[in-house]
Amino acid sequence: MTARFSIAPNPADPRLTRAVEGVDHEGNPTTLNVVMERPLTIYLNRQEIVTAMTIGDYPEYLALGFLLNQGMLRHDDDVTAVDFDEELDVVVVRTARETDYEDKLKKKTRTSGCAVGTVFGDMMEGLADVRLPATPVRTSWLYALAHEINTAPSLYLEAGAIHGTVLCQQDRPLVYMEDVGRHNAVDKVAGWMFREGAGAEDKILYTTGRLTSEMVIKTAQMGIPVLASRSGFTAWGVEIARQVGLTLIGRMRGKRFVCLSGAERLEWDADLASVAEEDTKHRRKSAHG
Repeated sequence: MTARFSIAPNPADPRLTRAVEGVDHEGNPTTLNVVMERPLTIYLNRQEIVTAMTIGDYPEYLALGFLLNQGMLRHDDDVTAVDFDEELDVVVVRTARETDYEDKLKKKTRTSGCAVGTVFGDMMEGLADVRLPATPVRTSWLYALAHEINTAPSLYLEAGAIHGTVLCQQDRPLVYMEDVGRHNAVDKVAGWMFREGAGAEDKILYTTGRLTSEMVIKTAQMGIPVLASRSGFTAWGVEIARQVGLTLIGRMRGKRFVCLSGAERLEWDADLASVAEEDTKHRRKSAHG
């Protein structure tokens, strides 16, 4: 199933989870796999930018994507090196261009994201001229993506307490990233796109998390015209999506979804009779969890 993904979760990676002993609701001993968290400090050249709590996989992609989505790294920057020190949990992104973001760092604000995301006060300024392409979206693509993503092996199914973000093209999931914060998972996707030179105009971003203002802003800054989720919306997220022309689809479960921005781009080609309803055990932990 994961062969279609260029990058897919690896729930068997021993660095990402740890077995913890406890008791269940009846007082019986039990052992549960729980997700590991570790700090990752990101530098841009000689300047320390942020320390993020992350599961620790793909630190180079996370650093690149974070800097891109904060407007500190430009898409035309010459990145001369991305160095990860596993012992110190530090990533240094080096560019040919000299950088200094002291003033910008003073304006950082805490977000509503899980694991306490960090954004900077001028992120909205970068959206002033953003107008996303009016890319059509077939409803059959949405149902196919939801089924494949929600049943693929993942840390969510293994241990829970984590968010997933998937870069898709039409009905094909390409890159599946997970992290304790949905913003980190998105940044990993952004970093992968930057490194691979992947275009954004024909892509769909799928997330398991809420469609908040931060998620919408990051998606728009990445140039991706469609954002979809199993979860719900915030009012500001919807407002920004309409401002930049982002197709915003939420509450995708079984046959159902709700589109609150860009509905005119939907092509209703799916045969609902062939789409299975989602039962109460959908996305349950896999047998090895």
